[in-house]
Amino acid sequence: MDPTTPITLATLDASPLDALDRLESEAVHIFREVAGEFDRPVILFSGGKDSTVLLHLAVKAFWPAPVPFPLLHVDTGHNLAEVIEFRDHTVERYGLRLVVASVQDFIDDGRLDERPDGTRNPLQTVPLLDSITSNKFDAVFGGGRRDEERARAKERIFSLRNAFGQWDPRRQRPELWNLYNGRHRAGEHVRVFPLSNWTELDVWRYIQRERIELPSIYFAHRREVFQRDGMWLTAGPWFGPRSDEPVQELTIRYRTVGDGSCTGAVLSEASDLDQVIAEVSASRLTERGATRADDRLSEAAMEDRKREGYF
Repeated sequence: MDPTTPITLATLDASPLDALDRLESEAVHIFREVAGEFDRPVILFSGGKDSTVLLHLAVKAFWPAPVPFPLLHVDTGHNLAEVIEFRDHTVERYGLRLVVASVQDFIDDGRLDERPDGTRNPLQTVPLLDSITSNKFDAVFGGGRRDEERARAKERIFSLRNAFGQWDPRRQRPELWNLYNGRHRAGEHVRVFPLSNWTELDVWRYIQRERIELPSIYFAHRREVFQRDGMWLTAGPWFGPRSDEPVQELTIRYRTVGDGSCTGAVLSEASDLDQVIAEVSASRLTERGATRADDRLSEAAMEDRKREGYF
């Protein structure tokens, strides 16, 4: 080859990356960057689709070596049984260490009080920050995406948190040319979001392409549910159903995983990946906007929780 000839993908006889390849490559780069820059990273893992994709990407980033980070689950105690079973199955499958921060433990010893409405999502912040501090985690991977909610759209991929775990948008750093600044003072840590640039549809298409296993609740199934505030909730230990909330058996699926008291299901016949992808493609609401009551408390609900230390 003439040394003056520009080198292009065509001259190298290589195929250009498609959209999913580019997103995967970016996420793998972020995982490796954190591994080289931080001492004690951890991956938040709930068993939901986003954290499962996050773990799949981590496995790819370090294969054939094992994932060099533990997993952390902030367990509200109000999770659906299928999700907890999937979480434990996945941890065993990959031979990983799981750290569980239990909201119930904090309620039992008086560090937290049960809310009158029964929801425990807002109670996750204290166990999360306590676990980060006690384990000295300096980088915490999360599956947050910018398309989910307006406060998350402001988030950088490397999000600096102060010694109290709080987020200050004025301290966000520029991230030009995929260069990430992980510098932090003693006691501070960085939240890391490798899926920032993904959409819900990207996540589902990647799950299909990679044949990633998920909890069964993401696909249509028959379940007894009741309606509250326009959402279909499953009966459980979260103060429901009330006497004026009749239980019905319907065909539903979950678009997102969370505390059972505030995470609703959607009426759906989508029982396989092709049908789920078609359904998500036609939706005009993100999964949080459609099925998370905790985001409806106010227009700034998510941003308020982020300022307190929540993801």
